Amino acid sequence: MKSRTARQHRSDAPRSHSRVVPFAPSSSPLWLVTNEPYVNDLVGYLDAMRRRIEAAPDETHVFEFSRARLAEVRTGFARMIRHGEEKLHRVCELLCETFLDSTYTLQSVVIGEIETTKERFTLVKSISSADLYSQTDLDLGSRQLRRLRYHDGAAWSRASLVANVVEYQPAGMNQWGVHKFISRIKAEEQIWNKVVDSIFGLDRLVRSDKQLRHLGGFVKDVFGVKAVVGDPDAVRTLHKALLTLRWKPAVLEKHGVPALPTTSRLEFIEVKDYMALRGRKATGWEAIKSVFRWWDSMIEVQVQPLLNYHQEREYLTRESHAGFKERREALRNQIAGTIPLFGFYRDLLRWLFLSPAEPAPTFESVEIVLRE
Repeated sequence: MKSRTARQHRSDAPRSHSRVVPFAPSSSPLWLVTNEPYVNDLVGYLDAMRRRIEAAPDETHVFEFSRARLAEVRTGFARMIRHGEEKLHRVCELLCETFLDSTYTLQSVVIGEIETTKERFTLVKSISSADLYSQTDLDLGSRQLRRLRYHDGAAWSRASLVANVVEYQPAGMNQWGVHKFISRIKAEEQIWNKVVDSIFGLDRLVRSDKQLRHLGGFVKDVFGVKAVVGDPDAVRTLHKALLTLRWKPAVLEKHGVPALPTTSRLEFIEVKDYMALRGRKATGWEAIKSVFRWWDSMIEVQVQPLLNYHQEREYLTRESHAGFKERREALRNQIAGTIPLFGFYRDLLRWLFLSPAEPAPTFESVEIVLRE
């Protein structure tokens, strides 16, 4: 593969490559969670290029990018995260007002991993509402870890971020049995990994048991809320209440939310019942997981019993545990070994969004043209 700027092309030279795809709008796996046109255009472009490469693997295919357009895509993506986080926290405030019979406190919960020993630990810090809206969730966790060093028995080591969530902790119990609400967003690399999964149909490749396959190709869980309740009966009761929930204009306005048809309720999109006898996961993980559209954003809502939540947290912080993320990453590496184009796309998105200053990735019969 070659990588050069457009200035190295002579403007009057004939174009010898027939596989350049116009950068045009197209449906992308992210359209359910963002209306940022430049972000969706880029993902649609990459999907179109993937189809062309697979249809003609022996031809030369040109990925042509504009530095200015890529900067706009990165800006649009960052804006998507900021706006999505704000809406996520607003809906959490509404859920707290609806289902908690007391005041609540906010806590940033960070799970870190010591780089040298891979030992995991949990940090909990109380935060204010101002902290919540002035920083991204990722910054809340990363700033805590950057301040600390950990002695591994031989030397001081840094820690990397495994997970970061915000917990809404009630001061007392309530009639719904809600112990806490938890908000989380996926890290940027996780989001782009899921975009590549969707472009290549990873779940079809591994024959995953997917419900509602008409939505299976889209990323829907960038922003998520978890409700931890006392027992399985409380899970079903709260889930049913979410389906019929309505907020009055005065309540919305109290929390800085405009009174609109799209904000007065959670618009149900899909549900996966991992508590039903036929729907349980082999790992024993239990919850009812739904996807709702709210305020033109897609939000995943999990309702989980307390015992299963504690088991999940124990697994996440266990030093030797190979959790879902690790298994998924191992699966991606396995797929990349048999489908090299899949691995190239992971490297391409990582280069475009996480490390643009580094050299572009390479792939046989692919040329990257980066113009001003």
